[in-house]
Amino acid sequence: MTDLHYLSATDALAKFRSRELSPVELMEAVIARAEDVDGSVNAFCHTYYERALDQARAAEAVYAHRPEDARALEGLPVALKDEVMVEGEPATMASLVYQDEVAAMTAPTAERILEFGGIIHARTTTPEFSCAGFTHSRLYGVTRNPWNLEFGVGGSSGGSGAALAAGTTTLASGSDIGGSIRIPASFNGVVGFKPPYGRVPVEVPFNMDTYCHNGPLARTVADCALFENTMAGPHPADHTSLRPKLEIPERLDGIEGLRIGFSVDFGGWAVDPEIVANTRTSVAALSDAGAIVEEVDLVVDRDVLMRAISVHYQTMFAAWIGSIADEHRDLLNDYAIDFAQMTAKNGAGVSVLEGMDLETQIWESLGRLFQRYDVLVCPTVATRGLVAGDGYVGHGLEVGGVTLDNYFDSMLTPLFNLASRCPVLSVPSGFADNGVPTGIQIVARTYDDVTAFRVGAALERIRPWWDGHRLPQFTGAPPQ
Repeated sequence: MTDLHYLSATDALAKFRSRELSPVELMEAVIARAEDVDGSVNAFCHTYYERALDQARAAEAVYAHRPEDARALEGLPVALKDEVMVEGEPATMASLVYQDEVAAMTAPTAERILEFGGIIHARTTTPEFSCAGFTHSRLYGVTRNPWNLEFGVGGSSGGSGAALAAGTTTLASGSDIGGSIRIPASFNGVVGFKPPYGRVPVEVPFNMDTYCHNGPLARTVADCALFENTMAGPHPADHTSLRPKLEIPERLDGIEGLRIGFSVDFGGWAVDPEIVANTRTSVAALSDAGAIVEEVDLVVDRDVLMRAISVHYQTMFAAWIGSIADEHRDLLNDYAIDFAQMTAKNGAGVSVLEGMDLETQIWESLGRLFQRYDVLVCPTVATRGLVAGDGYVGHGLEVGGVTLDNYFDSMLTPLFNLASRCPVLSVPSGFADNGVPTGIQIVARTYDDVTAFRVGAALERIRPWWDGHRLPQFTGAPPQ
C-alpha cells in the first residue's frame, strides 16, 4: 500500500527509527482519512485528535533525541474499543442507560497501550453492552462496512475492524466473548486474535469468565503479533492472567511438515458457497507452503453447542444484561433485550453442572482432533454478510439456501470461546461477490499461540491480502 494511512505498524516503526517518517505525519494522515470517510463508516464514537497530535509530537522528540527510549508502540495511532475503561473518559457501553457515565478507573488493556507508547486517538463503536455480532446502537447509530456500506461490520468489536479497513487507525483493540474479535476481522478483511484464556488480562469481574478474552486487531499478522506482545502478560488486577509472559517471535518459522486439519462446515452446518470456496483456496495455499493438510470429519452438534453457551451466558454475561433490562427496558436496543431473553430460554432448566457436562461433550471431538493435528482451520462466519442496521430480531437469516432461525447460528466462533484455552487467529480468505471480505479461523492446540501465528504468517506470505486491494474512495452520506 502506498497510502500513508494504510502503512503497517511494523513499517511505521521502522520508518520512525530511521527518521524517514514522523509520528506526527502518520497521525495527521490517519486523522485526515477519518475526516474523509468516517461520516460514512461511523467507526468512531469519540475522538481525541488534538491530544493525539500533542502525543505524536512527544513521540517524534523521542525518536529524534532519545531513540533508545522508544517503546514498542511509540507514536502509533491505536483505536480503543469503547467498552474499555479509561479514567475520566466516557463509559457508556453504547447504551442510553449509561450515556452520562464516566470511568473511574483504567482497564488493563488501555494501561498496556499507554505504557508501551501507543496513542489513543479514537474510541470505536460497539453494539449495546457488546452483546451482538453486528454494530449499531440507539446511542451511536449504525457502523457500516467500508468495503460495501450496505452491509455491517460484525461485532462486537465492529468499529475496530471497520477503522482498520478504512485506514483510520493503525492498530485497534478488541474483546471476544462469542467471536467479537474474529467476526469483525472476517467481515472487514483484517486480522484478529482471540488469545487463550488468561493470556491477556481482563478487567474484573469478567476476568473470571472463561469465555471472555481481550485481544488485538490489525491489518497484518506481524502487526497483530506486535500488538499482542504488548497486551499479554500478568497483571496485578487479574489473578487469572498467566505468567510468565509469552512473546510471539518477530521471525516466525515456516510450516513445513505441520499437520493441519480443516473443516468447511462442522459436519453439515449451512455455509455460503463463496465462503466454502475461499476456505478451500486458503488451505490449498497452506499445502503449497509445505503443511500436511487433510479435510477432517469434525461434527459439532449446533443444538448442544448453543445450549451449552446459553447456560454459560445466562450465569454471567446475559444475566447482567437481563438485570439492566428489568429496570431500563425502554432505553435498551431490541437486540439486547432479545439476547437476554433468548439465552434465558435456551438455558432454562439446565444447572451449571449440567452445562459444564454439555461443554465437555463438545470438547471431546476437538480434543481427539488435536491429538492428530497441530492446527484446525475453518471459516470464521458462514454468511457473506449481515445487513447494516438490522438487529435480526423476529426473523432469521438465509445462509447457503437454508434459513437459520437466529443470525448467531451463522457464526462459527463461539465453539472456541467454549474451547477457551485454544488460541484462534482469524485472517482474510478472500471476498464474497458483494465485496464483503471473508475469513478463516486458525485454531491451535491449547496455549500454543505461536503455531497459530506461524500458520497465519505463512498464508499471508503466499496470499498477501492487502497487496493489490484498496478500498473504494467513498465519501458523503451513507445509503438510506
